[in-house]
Amino acid sequence: MEEQSSLPNVSIPCHNEQRDKKKRYTVYKVMVTVGQHEWFVFRRYAEFDKLYNTLRKQFPSMNLKIPAKRIFGDNFEPEFIKQRRAGLHEFIKRIVSHPQLCNHPDVRTFLLMDKMQHFSDASEDEDDKNSSTSSNINLGPSGNPHAKPTDFDFLKVIGKGSFGKVFLAKRNHDGKYYAVKVLQKKVILNRKEQKHIMAERNVLLKNVKHPFLVGLHYSFQTTDKLYFVLDFINGGELFFHLQRERTFPEPRAKFYIAEMASALGYLHSLNIVYRDLKPENILLDHEGHIILTDFGLCKEGISQTDTTTTFCGTPEYLAPEVLRKQPYDNTVDWWCLGSVLYEMLFGLPPFYSRDTHEMYDNILHKPLAKRPGASSTAWSILQGLLEKDGTNRLGSRDDFNEIRAHSFFSSINWDDLEQKKIPPPFIPNVVNTLCHAQRELEKVVVFNCVYPLFVTLTEVTIVYLLNLVQFSYNRCNEIE
Repeated sequence: MEEQSSLPNVSIPCHNEQRDKKKRYTVYKVMVTVGQHEWFVFRRYAEFDKLYNTLRKQFPSMNLKIPAKRIFGDNFEPEFIKQRRAGLHEFIKRIVSHPQLCNHPDVRTFLLMDKMQHFSDASEDEDDKNSSTSSNINLGPSGNPHAKPTDFDFLKVIGKGSFGKVFLAKRNHDGKYYAVKVLQKKVILNRKEQKHIMAERNVLLKNVKHPFLVGLHYSFQTTDKLYFVLDFINGGELFFHLQRERTFPEPRAKFYIAEMASALGYLHSLNIVYRDLKPENILLDHEGHIILTDFGLCKEGISQTDTTTTFCGTPEYLAPEVLRKQPYDNTVDWWCLGSVLYEMLFGLPPFYSRDTHEMYDNILHKPLAKRPGASSTAWSILQGLLEKDGTNRLGSRDDFNEIRAHSFFSSINWDDLEQKKIPPPFIPNVVNTLCHAQRELEKVVVFNCVYPLFVTLTEVTIVYLLNLVQFSYNRCNEIE
């Protein structure tokens, strides 16, 4: 515990009020900081009062105080709200400035309860057990009928998507860390997305032996949720590193693109089109190697001579034939590869515009503008990959073999690359074992600030989820 003088101040600034026609009450949003990690909890006055009564009995000499309950009058009168906020502010300041109080079990529970309750998203609720709307989904050979959510300690949300969340989880019986993808069956079935989810499972099952694709260990289900137990890749998103550094030197970009091309070529050999290559789906492992993840948009059964017409992908990286809603094949992945290479070298996708319609028009019609700072071989492969006519695009004739033979990769020994014998140009700063992750998350340091929110219970849930959307993936060392 830090010295009292080093603890930051706390404050309770104002926020807006929202009302429910049937019931409303005051809820306080409390931000908690542990090193570089932050989360928030929601607390009603009654919970502050309960903590106060516990602490004042055990620490009478502290003379702790909180605003008294109001028996008569309007609890939502602005002046009353202002006075209560100030009183709770002083109460919190006393707690965080006193090491013994800050380490008290009830204070720790007060801080962590919502955080832990949030991870009930990863477990089976009582309501789920009584649900009659859910049904079993065939998980195929990956299904483990003996696995259950209580096999894991869910530590941290590391991703969020349309159907659920991805958690960093520690398996209890061996202490190993995994990324557990938890999907809501109801949402999947309501949107008729079961085929896409099973396609992702099928792709994951085929990826286990490839060095640059995330592996699925097994899957299981409860009444209302699906669970995919995946490799935990702790070097962070390529997007994170690219945002921080803006561009990569060409040798570093070449290394990453070579590993991506190897992974895409492997998928194509299985008649799978990835369709959603972008920096957010490209992770680095702890050694600095590329790992592709998130196979929700993969299309199975597409050989080099087959096509599909589904409009999907990320706008900045969509190939012209996809925008035109024309039949397309695995060459859309080589377009995406060129877009990612361009972004790594120059900081933005090749045809980017804040105006989506203008960006689409650029992708369809604007010539690729040559920019300074890249080698002639880099420009050559960019021109080949970003050819607007898919039938003339690099990779359209002999797929990955055509890519690997390009002069841009003349310095790459592909056998060494795929055996991970080539040292990565960058090693992420990560904790190797994460053995202290849970311990650090439980170590309460300080209330950073408290925000009063006046919302219904439902609206609290919405506010919580919207805040989580800001985080797509967190590097392991951010857990410290």
